[in-house]
Amino acid sequence: MALLLEHEFKPLPADKQIETLPFLEAVAHLPPFFDCLGTPIVYSPVKADLTGNIKKIRAVYESNPAKFKTLQNILEVEKEMHGSAWPKTGATLALMWLKRGLKFMLVLLQSISDGERDEEHPNLIRVNAMKAYEMALKKYHGWMLQKLFT
Repeated sequence: MALLLEHEFKPLPADKQIETLPFLEAVAHLPPFFDCLGTPIVYSPVKADLTGNIKKIRAVYESNPAKFKTLQNILEVEKEMHGSAWPKTGATLALMWLKRGLKFMLVLLQSISDGERDEEHPNLIRVNAMKAYEMALKKYHGWMLQKLFT
């Protein structure tokens, strides 16, 4: 938890423009959090997905930091560049999946914080992880991936 607290997100500015570099610096510290949750194989897909999406967004940012100063800049440029394929391509798609992964983490941590647990297995966080999956990721996954997560 200290890792998460050390790298908090900055408050949203009045213009609601999120600067890309500080955002990337904050989210880059989130994937290692999953190493604290126990069996690596269980959380490795979520961790790998977060890491991959962060790398994709960072690559776009680093290609032209002035042009991609905010996340909104990335979205606008890619919308223009990809036309009808947008938003299902490039850093925009990575940002959508990153947002879903962040929601997964939020729901997981909130569920743990709220004391939700399986009374028969109080030391396991399966209940919390399943709730987070149901609320954040399940509707975006096909049948096979849903079964794999379960």
